[in-house]
Amino acid sequence: MITINMYGTWTILAVVFALLFFLQSLLWKRNAKTKRLPPGPRGFPIFGCLHLLGKFPHRDLHKLSQKYGPIMHLRLGLKPTVVVSSPQAAELFLKNHDQVFASRPPLLASKHFSYGQQALIFGPYGPHWRNMRKMCTSELLCSQKISSFKSIRKEELDLLIESVKQQAAASVDHHVVDLSGKVKSFTVDVICRMLFRRKYVDEIDEIGFQSLLREVLIWVGTPNIADYIPQIAFLDPNGLIKHMKAISKVLDEFFEKIIEERLQSKDENRTKDFVDVMLGFMESEESEYRIQRHHVKAIMLDMLAAAIDPVAATTEWTLSQLLRHPRVMKKLQKELESVVGLDRIVEESDMDNLEYLELVVKETMRLHPVAPLLAPHESMEDCTVNGFHIPNKSLILVNVFTIGRDPSAWNDPDEFYPERFVGSSIDFRGRDFQLLPFGSGRRACAGIQMGFLEVRLLVAQLVHCFDWELPDGMLPNELDMTEGFSQVIFRANPLQAIPTNYRLNI
Repeated sequence: MITINMYGTWTILAVVFALLFFLQSLLWKRNAKTKRLPPGPRGFPIFGCLHLLGKFPHRDLHKLSQKYGPIMHLRLGLKPTVVVSSPQAAELFLKNHDQVFASRPPLLASKHFSYGQQALIFGPYGPHWRNMRKMCTSELLCSQKISSFKSIRKEELDLLIESVKQQAAASVDHHVVDLSGKVKSFTVDVICRMLFRRKYVDEIDEIGFQSLLREVLIWVGTPNIADYIPQIAFLDPNGLIKHMKAISKVLDEFFEKIIEERLQSKDENRTKDFVDVMLGFMESEESEYRIQRHHVKAIMLDMLAAAIDPVAATTEWTLSQLLRHPRVMKKLQKELESVVGLDRIVEESDMDNLEYLELVVKETMRLHPVAPLLAPHESMEDCTVNGFHIPNKSLILVNVFTIGRDPSAWNDPDEFYPERFVGSSIDFRGRDFQLLPFGSGRRACAGIQMGFLEVRLLVAQLVHCFDWELPDGMLPNELDMTEGFSQVIFRANPLQAIPTNYRLNI
């Protein structure tokens, strides 16, 4: 028997990596001579340009794109990566060549959190993904189904407003309200009732339901060296795999409990929630949606991830900008007074008539896209885009943070100015590439309608019911707007404000 000590093991690994890099260098040089790659920074051997990405990759890539252009190539580890940073370039990738770039890369986070990429958000493009997408858009996120949960949203909004009223009345000098916490609790409670028919607060794990979901998004958003240098994945260099396995185990046990409770329930007269609908398909031999138990669990997590944090973060940033811009706040309140009046709360039926509210939210999504690099795309074959060679299996990152600040598309792009959309046909649903908070093409977010509705409801209700001011005499331009790190970009510090007056006469 031949034994190899630790020193010998690392020596062998070093030789293997050196050989691997040498062979790939030859291949890259040959391709560079025969095929024109997009411009971009040169990286180090093996690690590529990973060193150029810090805590906020969208901002780092934004700076690089100013130098190398709207279609930029760089290597992240051994992974060829193309960064798309202008409306025109985004249209080429997400419309003209949409099918080529419609897949997702096999990231370790998606493997552990979506049951081997069986869910909608991170699933690879193909027949199974198309079937899952059709089920979600036709059966779960259609207008009729969303409307059926109208009473749930109203109940939770009433509870939210009442809790703010009580907290404000608890102090003669007015009480500071944690708006970030209130908004997040609302989104969690609504989606849990839509998915599971009841709320889950601290029942899933000792760290709490909200905290566990936030951890999932942090791990998904954290760059993992093993994704970019797969040959060393078994070493778990970031130490992420161990944590992801532990979290996914807790979530799986929770989902199993939900499914078992539902399968044993005999109440046939209740309103069917999302889980009921999916389990109905799973048990039916006639359903066109061929799904199994792990597909149901994967979609559950997708729904939680896509319906909670993006809605909460967009609402949080919208309220932050309103507090920083009292003029916009007052103008929005005037619209609410005109359309709704002060003798009732805002109803969902009011949404179509609140035009300025829509402009405010659109402007927020332009400046604060909560997924600034969207979910990553992957090319399914070699492709030529704008004269550049895009290799098969390339990682495609669409930097909507940069697109929303493109001076050729937006005047004064760093300013919060909702009126820029007055008379403009630019929309956020994926057909206008200047504004892509939900993506575009085949991989556009399936929950646009529900998410946009909830954001507007939350903002409208809080602004209509209360006047707000910042605590401790803080001036509007002093409000901290620092970003926090996650797959979804929240405020680094909770948004706190004081409700100074209940505005309604009810």
